[in-house]
Amino acid sequence: MTENAITARIGMVNFINTAPLYEVWKRTVQRPDWQVTEAVPSALNSLLHNGELDLGFISSHEYALHPEKYRLLSDLSISATGAVGSVFLFSKKPLEELDGDKVLLTSQSQTSAYLVRIILEDFYDIKPHYIAGLIAEHSPLDPFAGVLAIGDEALRISGSGDFPVKTDLSEIWHQQTGLPFVFAVWAVRDEFCTDHPATVSEIHRQLLRCLAEGRKDLRSISSLVAPRIPMPAEECFNYLKGIEYDLSTEKRQGLSLFCEHLSRRGEGKEESLPLKIFV
Repeated sequence: MTENAITARIGMVNFINTAPLYEVWKRTVQRPDWQVTEAVPSALNSLLHNGELDLGFISSHEYALHPEKYRLLSDLSISATGAVGSVFLFSKKPLEELDGDKVLLTSQSQTSAYLVRIILEDFYDIKPHYIAGLIAEHSPLDPFAGVLAIGDEALRISGSGDFPVKTDLSEIWHQQTGLPFVFAVWAVRDEFCTDHPATVSEIHRQLLRCLAEGRKDLRSISSLVAPRIPMPAEECFNYLKGIEYDLSTEKRQGLSLFCEHLSRRGEGKEESLPLKIFV
């Protein structure tokens, strides 16, 4: 089998925040040797970590736990400088009053679950009682003073009016640190990079092309995916316009700071490793 025919197992998140890239990919990339698995971020983390995928979108928290296992594709992330619009802690009272209360953390995302802990405990000096699980399995939500939701689920709850307080976690992070927050990265297993660099480069080029085309065609993509929530197409357009997909120097600094917070809390590598970028 030649380098060009190497099978690559790719993990994709199918939340609408990936639509500018993924909708173009589905329409234009016809490669049976590139096998795509769709899943929520926490599932992709496990698949990549266990060697069941070769590359994919994973949570920043998974990268922080195992930086030695991965290389990051340059110029690709799911991130925000300020509000992201789809990672919220919904609560029945202000954050500073949640100490000791029950807070439900969605099990769909490791990164956001730990970002909540950092914000509440390190920034606000409070500690709720956390319960991890799927939001749909805990309805009605009355027993919880707060609920962390991400992605499409967060957009649906945001429009429901069930919680009077809605806190955008990326916005709080930016206010406290002055840096963007990186929710997800494109990671490749280190050995796959070493063994098949040409394949990784080719996939990387296609991802960047799809993203560039998707950003240019954002209005039609917004109209296509908005009914999934459902939400008005214009509202979807404004939301997607605010998502950032690069991995700039500032984004790398934000990612490194998140890793440092996790390390200090005993939830990441004890020593901060430099980011390994595949260019």
